Amino acid sequence: MKENNQVLIDSKAFALRVIKLYQFLKNEKQIFVLSKQILRSGTSIGANVRESVNAQSRMDFINKLNIALKEANETEYWLELIHESGFIDDKQFDSIYNDCGKIAATLTKIIKTTKST
Repeated sequence: MKENNQVLIDSKAFALRVIKLYQFLKNEKQIFVLSKQILRSGTSIGANVRESVNAQSRMDFINKLNIALKEANETEYWLELIHESGFIDDKQFDSIYNDCGKIAATLTKIIKTTKST
């Protein structure tokens, strides 16, 4: 299931991008608080998606994905702050922000579909 689960693949790839952003912010920009916030929320998305794979029930599955969705929304907030503060340029922001938005949209769709079945 893990090999062909697109949201699992995307959220892990996103987490790896967030780790690189964290390193850039910490090392190049000397931004420590915001870099830790984005690292925590951005990597938590994939962790919660991964936990949902082995959920104990349908409700547990939905709850794990809801947590991942909340973390995605928080990550979007931190990305906006980092961008609007001038620490990343428009191109960097648009790329990572769009990826986060796609994951959030996918999670929303999965949650709605699971609730309706």
